[in-house]
Amino acid sequence: MNLISIRDVDKNEIESILDLAEKMENKSTKDLEGKIIATLFFEPSTRTKLSFQSAAERLGMKVIDFIAETTSLKKGESFIDTIKVVEGYADIIAMRHPKEGSARLASQLSKIPVVNGGDGANQHPTQTLIDLYTIRKYKGKINGLNVGLIGDLKHARTVHSLVYALAMFGANIKLICPKGLELDSAHLEEIQGKFNITLEHTSEVDFKGLDVLYAVRIQKERFADPYEANSIAAKYQITMNNLEGVKDDFIILHPLPKINEIDPEIDDTKYAKYFEQAHFGVPVRMAVISHLMKRIET
Repeated sequence: MNLISIRDVDKNEIESILDLAEKMENKSTKDLEGKIIATLFFEPSTRTKLSFQSAAERLGMKVIDFIAETTSLKKGESFIDTIKVVEGYADIIAMRHPKEGSARLASQLSKIPVVNGGDGANQHPTQTLIDLYTIRKYKGKINGLNVGLIGDLKHARTVHSLVYALAMFGANIKLICPKGLELDSAHLEEIQGKFNITLEHTSEVDFKGLDVLYAVRIQKERFADPYEANSIAAKYQITMNNLEGVKDDFIILHPLPKINEIDPEIDDTKYAKYFEQAHFGVPVRMAVISHLMKRIET
């Protein structure tokens, strides 16, 4: 009934959601008219929150919004009580919270479906579905593609979900990051053992042979030395020079917001697909909401 982790759905269910999203692209329906979504965002968000709200409106739903700074949280109301109250006001909850595991807890407390819009550095399953949808849209498939992920892979929640999903679909994965910012080795060993995929680790910035590059920022706030942080961020910035020799149909994705990890010159190239990727958030989240609501009815 819920979508908390990409592990909550199998390959067939993901493909069903992506197929539904394709049908919903650039369309509005009245499929869920009379239903209500509550968007509970305990930390700032632009794309995720607005696209959930836009998706709900396009499905004919009403939206009740939650702004932490103006709620009873300021009076000391607990997270548990907030969820138990809100479940009586809506038919589905889309939430974001800074603490890992909060979305799972909410799903255990709530009698209505909960969709995780990001819980700390843990999971962001709807972003992963958007990433998969974008790759399939531009490449026609996911299986067998060479996909690179670059940046702070250790702390980027979108990466944790995406690597698992790419492996599930049989992509070849190249992890490009500074030493110390790698994905957890136990997590990678589990993925390799489960899906038997090709997984390459490197600290060298080289995109030749890749079909897709997925970039996330170097999180400078996690460095004790600002000089070291800036030096590493500069080394891993994607520039026009890095695009020499890449495949003609190579594409670059980014979950946004991007700061300075991609040279602005790249925005106007044929390789940049991250703004289109953000726009695909609406049909994909329409499909997720519709899918979960129909599961309740059955």
